[in-house]
Amino acid sequence: MKRILEERELTREGPKRGRSAIGATRKMRRSATVNIAESPLSWLHARGHICDRLHDAGERLRADYERAQLPANVTMRWDPVRIKSTGDTGLSAGEKQIAAKRRFDEALQQAGKGLEDILWRVVCAGEGLPDAEKSLGWPARSGKLVLKLALDRVADYYRLT
Repeated sequence: MKRILEERELTREGPKRGRSAIGATRKMRRSATVNIAESPLSWLHARGHICDRLHDAGERLRADYERAQLPANVTMRWDPVRIKSTGDTGLSAGEKQIAAKRRFDEALQQAGKGLEDILWRVVCAGEGLPDAEKSLGWPARSGKLVLKLALDRVADYYRLT
């Protein structure tokens, strides 16, 4: 896994220490080293929140998403598409892209209505669970359960054991 480490400052309001002329609260400052190249899915897997099967299903879905070239591009790209292939399937680059798009659409359909939102946001768009929950209007800490259900269905689609 690629590692890009960055030092980030963490701040939070400290406990109130009575009234003073300066103010009622004080700020505590700490920093932490984070790997900004780590995906939210890998973060959940590394900390034991999802099993290998669900992680592999998410990685397969993201691979199909990227092979189908679905992520937004800022500018037009004129360079030829380079797709790493594991074997000669006899398909052209365009046919491989279409096949990946078909697999991606079928995997999202297998996840089911209502589950594909959190699946796409966390696995493909790289949003963290708290951000995805907030943007979907869900209660805090509900996204992990729904994401596990969606990944389980996607793992069934990809026939992962």
